[in-house]
Amino acid sequence: MEEIFDYLPKTIADEMKRLPDNYWMKVEEIRMRIGRPLEIAVKGRPLFLSHVVTKEDGETFMSKISHHSFYTLEEELKRGYITIEGGHRVGLAGKVILENGQVKGLRHLSSFNIRIAREIIGISRPLIPFLFEKGWKHTMIIGAPQTGKTTLLRDIARVVSTGCDQLNIPPLKVGIVDERSEIAGCMFGIPQLSFGPRVDVLDACPKAEGMMMMIRSMSPDVLVVDEIGREEDRMAVLEAVNAGVKLVMTTHGDSLEEIQKRPLLADIVNRQLIERYVELTREKGPGTISVIRGEKGQRLSRQMRVEKG
Repeated sequence: MEEIFDYLPKTIADEMKRLPDNYWMKVEEIRMRIGRPLEIAVKGRPLFLSHVVTKEDGETFMSKISHHSFYTLEEELKRGYITIEGGHRVGLAGKVILENGQVKGLRHLSSFNIRIAREIIGISRPLIPFLFEKGWKHTMIIGAPQTGKTTLLRDIARVVSTGCDQLNIPPLKVGIVDERSEIAGCMFGIPQLSFGPRVDVLDACPKAEGMMMMIRSMSPDVLVVDEIGREEDRMAVLEAVNAGVKLVMTTHGDSLEEIQKRPLLADIVNRQLIERYVELTREKGPGTISVIRGEKGQRLSRQMRVEKG
């Protein structure tokens, strides 16, 4: 957490340092809302601290994450988030500035949400025998927010890149299309997290366009993308499959049955393009896998935990 403390106003950093040490590995978010108590999310539950966030706290925080040059963040403000050192993502809310009906930026920022990026090396290990059988399977990870989708996706990408001698898995080329700078946590185009030697990242690039760019220019063996669900995503998935590239992706949802009610995803499912479905839940904390399914929806595993609490 030290790298995060460096960005926080001293008033807030001092307040958080009073928390017991055993909290830190469980903190998922730090929320600062001007005029309201400081909030942290611990294993999905809110905890409000005594410090009330001030306008000066917000200004100090923005000055630090912009390195004292607010105007250098113009593109990030259009997207509504900023990635900081360590791959942590800062979500922003305030007054939206429009130009010709498009978001130009944010001003008068009033809310800041630091989402803690944690890489858990080896978290995907129990899944690998289901996802790799003489080659990687097209895989979709399904889960609600904060079920551990991105953490799991990140570690799968690392295993593809590094290989696994114990399971006779060779290292392959991985292309990550990181539209929200959340998978690789890039700063200045360089991933801040561990992925091994064979990873290429398109940072802050729309998924559909980025997938085609990767296929044309970087010849990946496996493409990794987060949060598919739009029409252009569906078309890009079909193109990638036809190009012979394996896909590992995530999508919002509670189960395979639930996402089949969404027409765009139902088309992908009904074509039986996806060979493995991993359903996540928070039932026993983030990283709880309720079931792994095959291309026809058949159950391949029982419930398991891939992350220690």
